[in-house]
Amino acid sequence: MNRIPEVVKNLLAINVLMFLATIVMEKQGIDLTGYLGLHFFKASDFAPYQLVTYMFMHSGIAHLFFNMFALYMFGAVLERIWGVKRFLIFYLVAGVGAGLLQELVQYISFVQEGLAGYATVQIPSVGIMPMDVFLNRWTTVGASGAVYAILLGFGMSFPNEKMFVFPLPFPIKAKYFVIGYAVIELLFGVSNAQDGIAHFAHLGGMLFGLVLILYWRKKRKIGGPYV
Repeated sequence: MNRIPEVVKNLLAINVLMFLATIVMEKQGIDLTGYLGLHFFKASDFAPYQLVTYMFMHSGIAHLFFNMFALYMFGAVLERIWGVKRFLIFYLVAGVGAGLLQELVQYISFVQEGLAGYATVQIPSVGIMPMDVFLNRWTTVGASGAVYAILLGFGMSFPNEKMFVFPLPFPIKAKYFVIGYAVIELLFGVSNAQDGIAHFAHLGGMLFGLVLILYWRKKRKIGGPYV
């Protein structure tokens, strides 16, 4: 891993180690996700530090692999052109921003469903569940928000770079790839797709990443062509 830039290398290592630690600790009866995953802020298990720690937790090997693969492929490029400090700030800001938007979306759902007025909730195939237990199930994990921001950063820095994206049989420019991903996430998000994926967290990462890039460009502190 000597050729991998410093921040990306350490992020890869931390995420893999945390995934392994989660498996080991689970066998000891300790749920690391319960402590480090991002809970809904009205749940009893919520803690502010989870806005950072959640992005180093993953729900499965596939979740971890695809996030780390994208971090390696695109993050390494951005770290080399932006530098260590700027890339780390970008990654963390986007990750925290993704968590904040996810919290907002969950709160909107909480209000719309009128959950504040109930002490219990009926869950199909589970039965009656105390509201506090139910809200603690609203847990978000993964580096996807920060990774989606990295994809955005790559698309804005190299908009005309051609990429092969499965299952498309032809190359597509990076800027169209990023726009397409954002549109797909938005459609899934507004359709309230019950797929267990935090689509608005992905959009939150891209949104905060976009704001940061535009701010840096305005201050003439970041290279790369304008989109």
